[in-house]
Amino acid sequence: MHLILARSSEKPIVYLREEEIWTICLRSREIFLSQPMLLELEPPLQICGECQPINGDIHGQYKDLLRLFDLGGFPPTSNYLFLGDYVDRGKQSLETICLLLAYKIRYPENFFLLRGNHECAAVNRIYGFYDECLSPDLQSMNQIRRIARPTDVPDSGLLCDLLWSDPNPNINGWIESNRNVSFHFGVDVVSRFLERHNFDLICRAHEVVEDGYEFFGRRQLVTIFSAPNYCNEMNNAGGMMKVDENLTCSFQVKMKIKRKLPFSLRYNPLIAVTSYLI
Repeated sequence: MHLILARSSEKPIVYLREEEIWTICLRSREIFLSQPMLLELEPPLQICGECQPINGDIHGQYKDLLRLFDLGGFPPTSNYLFLGDYVDRGKQSLETICLLLAYKIRYPENFFLLRGNHECAAVNRIYGFYDECLSPDLQSMNQIRRIARPTDVPDSGLLCDLLWSDPNPNINGWIESNRNVSFHFGVDVVSRFLERHNFDLICRAHEVVEDGYEFFGRRQLVTIFSAPNYCNEMNNAGGMMKVDENLTCSFQVKMKIKRKLPFSLRYNPLIAVTSYLI
């Protein structure tokens, strides 16, 4: 089960497709409805949560949940009763609830989950689980349309990844970003995204590039950075992309020329402008 792999990293990465999550939810729902509202359980039993053998809430702390199983034994070697509050506040609520539900499906008579006050749609919208359910694996443009405004940027999830993720030519798939937030993605991710949504090009910013613009992934993604000589340290060009009526893209590049000028002239630095055509 890939939900319990990659425990060595600070934030274990789990890739769950939307259809997998739906399957887990629907199958676990059937099991919950088939069992009584009041559970009458026999020992031996681990009553547990965060990272102690007897405890309460988990709140999206996925790595601590894995540590708990290391401590108490992975199902079905131990029977478990969880007391609720599996999501919100922590950074990996989605992975947490999916693993718990998957164990419920696999061991319905050994693994029991009570509902806490955070297993509620209204509370989830406030404390983070709702944002996280907008999967980093963007499946539909409607996921972006459904983002409510105004909003803060969560620590993970679709909105975070739209603002923080970066391309990486040396990988396939997704890996954790060295920014310590969001992910790096490979050329294969870009190709699949464009094919799925019938797009031709992704245009992004967020990174300094030397020539003002830079292509990635067989010219399927372009990074544009429009501030030349960024912070007076980078000696980069500033780029601008123009899209005409025929969807032809061209670039104007502004290179700030670093020269020692008299003080009276420094308010008007020289700018070299060149144009390029895709």
